[in-house]
Amino acid sequence: MAELVTHHVRVHPSADDLPREQQLAWKIAEVATDPVAVPDDVTEMVVNRVIDNAAVATASLTRSPAVAARAQAQAHPYRPGATVLGLEVGERVSPEWAAWANGVAVRELDYHDTFLAADYSHPADNIPPILAVAQHVAARRGLSGADVVRAVATGYEIQVDLVRAISLHRHKIDHVAHLGPSAAAGIGTLLGLDAETIFHAVGQALHTTTATRQSRKGEISTWKAHAPAFAGKVAVEAVDRAMRGQTSPTPIYEGEDGVIAWLLDGPGAHYEVPLPAPGAPKLAILDTYTKEHSAEYQSQALIDLARRLHRERPELRDPATIASIVIHTSHHTHHVIGSGANDPQKYDPTASRETLDHSIPYIVAVALQDGAWHHVDSYLPERAARPDTVELWRKVTTAEDPEWTRRYHSTDPAEKAFGGRVEVTLTDGSRVVEEIAVADAHPLGARPFGREQYVAKFRTLADGVLEPAEVERFLDVAQRLPELTAEELGGLTVTAPASLLASVTAPEGIF
Repeated sequence: MAELVTHHVRVHPSADDLPREQQLAWKIAEVATDPVAVPDDVTEMVVNRVIDNAAVATASLTRSPAVAARAQAQAHPYRPGATVLGLEVGERVSPEWAAWANGVAVRELDYHDTFLAADYSHPADNIPPILAVAQHVAARRGLSGADVVRAVATGYEIQVDLVRAISLHRHKIDHVAHLGPSAAAGIGTLLGLDAETIFHAVGQALHTTTATRQSRKGEISTWKAHAPAFAGKVAVEAVDRAMRGQTSPTPIYEGEDGVIAWLLDGPGAHYEVPLPAPGAPKLAILDTYTKEHSAEYQSQALIDLARRLHRERPELRDPATIASIVIHTSHHTHHVIGSGANDPQKYDPTASRETLDHSIPYIVAVALQDGAWHHVDSYLPERAARPDTVELWRKVTTAEDPEWTRRYHSTDPAEKAFGGRVEVTLTDGSRVVEEIAVADAHPLGARPFGREQYVAKFRTLADGVLEPAEVERFLDVAQRLPELTAEELGGLTVTAPASLLASVTAPEGIF
């Protein structure tokens, strides 16, 4: 881990006149302006996550949220502009709208990377806004792929460090409130902006991305895919305003009417936020992990366990043999995707896809019966409504276990865990008890993801969507990211066959 400095953050009355240099937004800006070199392993992982984003976005190109967002972006053509995933490279739109459309496509399937600590995050949500701005200004500013790598490293660092220290979900604030500042900081690094400009961009981005967690509660809607895209779009606009001399609410975190005082832990709050020391490399991306399965991250390990039980204990597939299945797990898993959420929608066979991918009872039931998980087939309405699945599903509950909660919050990578213990009671009175700490694809899992697995994921999700030549073209460009010239940055996108995009129609809107 990089050398980190702990910043003590609390609320200050206006009379304190807290100097900017002591404010968290300024500390973030200082990290963004630090011209430290990017280590090779960080560069490697940035490339992996660019490939990962393209993979999951490709699989989303004909899904309703991605179609709608792409149509909105197409209504804002611009030159030089940025590319939109799915469209021809030459069709450019205004960068904030490219960030929007691409952010929705990346997020729609809930299938890219994650970092979990005091709060939740999907740090690869930083990539669409950073890349959109890079493509738009590359020629004018002489940017290269190496600049994009540096910017992405900043975005990951800031979001991960905020997530380590500040819980938003405890106060029902959506986790994209950490993404707005991190994306603004990443764009600041990309453009080589000064600390004061980034400071104001971070403040504006935070101020405009604080929203409630209702987007992830009860009946979860298509907005779940749009929420991080909105934060990315807002970050682009915040940086633009700050570059034009427009200032932010100050102090945005520490003010007596600021975010901490009124939206988070209140006037008596105290947070310890770790950020890299001056000259220390930005390594946070190495602490993040991607998904092998298209579902909320806290279900990844339990899907792997259910797949194994499908093979080893086939009798568990039949609800007639099951009295109950109890998953003993962390507070977060129990209360967010488990029965502890008290959301009847998590047991509803007619629930939305977004709701089902936040229902661990549903996910475990299907993975146990199918021995597999598929980003489309596992969520089909007819799959969710299958009578034997519904019967099994409603026998699955979760329970908070203090030890799994402790491991969830552990700062020791060897202890940190996102799984649980599954206790199955059969109708004959016998029991099956198994546990799993981390997903198979996790760095400490049975089959950790490396470049080979990221490329394979892209090929799998692009199969039947992109032409074979386009698959190879993108993989070549993406894997050369650190060496790309300004002219080549536009190639960091995928172009789908016109017939595929014409197979779906975007409803008419205002634009």
